[in-house]
Amino acid sequence: MSPTLFRYKGFRFFFFSREEPRIHVHISSPDGEAKFWLEPKIELAYNYKLSDKEINDLEKAVKEHQDEIKETWRKHFRS
Repeated sequence: MSPTLFRYKGFRFFFFSREEPRIHVHISSPDGEAKFWLEPKIELAYNYKLSDKEINDLEKAVKEHQDEIKETWRKHFRS
C-alpha cells in the first residue's frame, strides 16, 4: 500500500508501507520521480529524470508540507 499524501503541480507525493524506517517521501509524475529524506534534515535521496528547477520546486513543497508528511507517516506506521 502506498498512501497518497497530496498532489502538487501534477506530482504525487506518497510513501511505501514498510519500505524503511527513516521518514521520507516519494514524488512521481509521468516525467520522472524523486525521493526526499525528511530526517535528520530535508535532503534529496534520489532524482530520476527531473530538472533542477523541478527538484528545487519539489523541495520547497516538501518543506511546506513536512509537518503533514511526518504526522501522516507516524499515524500510518503506528497502526
